[in-house]
Order: sequence, then C-alpha cells, then structure tokens
Amino acid sequence: MLTIMAEAADTMQVAEVTDLYAAVGWSAYTRDERSLMRALAGSHRIVTARDAGRLVGLARSISDGETIVYIQDVLVRPEVQRLGIGRRLIATLLQTYEGIRQQVLLTDTEVRQRKFYEALGFTEAHEMRPELRAFVRLR
Repeated sequence: MLTIMAEAADTMQVAEVTDLYAAVGWSAYTRDERSLMRALAGSHRIVTARDAGRLVGLARSISDGETIVYIQDVLVRPEVQRLGIGRRLIATLLQTYEGIRQQVLLTDTEVRQRKFYEALGFTEAHEMRPELRAFVRLR
C-alpha cells in the first residue's frame, strides 16, 4: 500500500535514503552520506512515498515559509515512475505553500522532466511574462 506523507529527516534511515538517491543516479548526493542527511535535516519540509514501508519517493523544499519556496529534490524509484507518485509528492509538498507567490525549482534538461513540471503548472523562467532570468552557480 502506497502512503504519501510528511516525514522528518531523523525518522529516515541513511541506507534507505542513499539507496533511493542512487537508484535515480544522483551520485553527487550519495558520495557523502552525512552531508546528505544534514541537507535533509535542513529542509523546510520533506514528503515521502512509501510502499509497504519501503522508501520509493521523496520531495523536499527549502523555504522561508512566507515569500519563496524552492523545490529542491523530487525522486521516484525508476521501477515505480509514471504511476503518479511524483505528482502526488509535489502536490502534498506544496499544500503548505499555497499562498506563496514564488515556487521555484531547478532541474536538468531531460524532455520528460520538462513535460512533467509543465503539467504541474511550472513554466521555464525565460518563458515567463514579464520576463524573468534565473541564475545559478554550481561548484
């Protein structure tokens, strides 16, 4: 049975978290497990998807709780993708932020991701009216 719920970082096991991140190929996160768990602990909100207790999805946000929210990670195990889990994770995550004007995320250029986020009402920054610019610096 699939459950989607808010969850605190300290209730999640390191192994299940790193296994989920590794399953979607996010190796930059799994190189330092303690750093990943500190990042989760520093999140404003975490929503998980569990199937019979197994962690199969996660979305988290960084926010001031008033004016802006960054959707930082959205992960769903490959074998259960395209079943609506990602959509449910984001919907549950954003319930807390319905009144917040700036809802922002940064992702790579995979075509499926663009279609997914557009279906949820997101628009690429350069396509907004009035025009917006998005800047990022990766190290």
